[in-house]
Amino acid sequence: MLGVAVIFGLHYSVAKSMMPGYLTPWQLVFIRLLGGVILFWSFQKLFVRERVDRRDLLMLALCGLTGFTLNIGLFYSGLNLTTPVDAAIIHVTNPILVLILASILLREKVTIRKTGGILLGMTGALILILWGRHMQFGGQTAVGNVLVLLNMGCYSLYLVLLKPLLVKYHTVTILKWVSLFGFLFVIPFSARSMLSLSFTHFDWYGWSALFYIIVPGTFLVYLMINFSLNTLSPTAVSYYTYLQPVLAAVSSVSVGMERITLPKVVAALLIFTGVYLVTSRREAGRGKGAELSAQGTEQGKRSKERGETNFDQEVQKPV
Repeated sequence: MLGVAVIFGLHYSVAKSMMPGYLTPWQLVFIRLLGGVILFWSFQKLFVRERVDRRDLLMLALCGLTGFTLNIGLFYSGLNLTTPVDAAIIHVTNPILVLILASILLREKVTIRKTGGILLGMTGALILILWGRHMQFGGQTAVGNVLVLLNMGCYSLYLVLLKPLLVKYHTVTILKWVSLFGFLFVIPFSARSMLSLSFTHFDWYGWSALFYIIVPGTFLVYLMINFSLNTLSPTAVSYYTYLQPVLAAVSSVSVGMERITLPKVVAALLIFTGVYLVTSRREAGRGKGAELSAQGTEQGKRSKERGETNFDQEVQKPV
C-alpha cells in the first residue's frame, strides 16, 4: 500500500497534464481500461488459470462498475474541472467512507482505536494539503469537486465489495473479470469521444504519461490493492490515502522545491501515528478469526461445487 500511495501521488499531476491537451477525460478512461484489460487477461492466462462460478459474475460486474467504470470515469471528469489539490483534499474522506460501508456490509467492528487513527491521519493530511493553500468552490471547480467526491464513494464501495471475493479467488483472476466488466460498461460513455481520437499531436511526454497511467497506474496499482486486501481490512487499505501528501511533500523537499517546516513534521507524525493505530496487530487480530472462518466456509462450499458449470479453464497453481 506504500507503493500504491507513491503511484497514486504522482498520478494526480500526470493525469491532469493529459487533459484536455492530449486526450479528453473519457478517451483517457477508455484507453486506460483497454490497456488494463489486455494486461490483466494476458497475465492471468500465463500464470493463474482459475475457474469462476457463474453466480459470482454479478458481484464481479458490480466491482467492475464501481471500481473501474465509475471510479476512474468520475475521477478524470472531475479532475479535468478541478485542481489536483482539491481532488487530494476530497480523497481524504476515503477511509471514513470505507469504515462506514465496511461496518454495514461486512460487519467490520468500528473501534475507538481505529476511528482515532483515521481522525489523526485526516488531520495530518489536511495540514499538509491546506497549509498555505485554499480550496476553490466556484464555477466548474465546484462541479469537478462533486464528481471527485462521487468517485471516492464508488472506490470506497469497491474496496468493501471486493473483500469477500478475495477469500475465494486469486487476485489476478478477480482483476481479469473486474477489468473486463469495467471496460464494457465504459464503452457507452466513451464511444462518441473515441470517434475523434487522434494521436498525431502526441510527443514523448504524452506517450510516457500514457504508459505511466496504464502500466503502473492501473495494472500494478490494482494488483497491489487487491493483494493488500488479503492481509489488511478495507479500512486499513483505504487509510494509506493519507500517505500520498506526505510522499509528495518528501519528494518536493528532496529536489529543493519546498523546505522542511514544523507543520510538515507535525502532519507526518499524526499520519504515521494513525497508520500504527489502524494497522497494528491488535486491530488485525480482531478480524482474523472472522476471516479464517469465512475461508473455511468458502473452502467447504468449493469442495461441494467442483462439478458445477464454470467459466475458464482448469485450476492451476500460480507460478
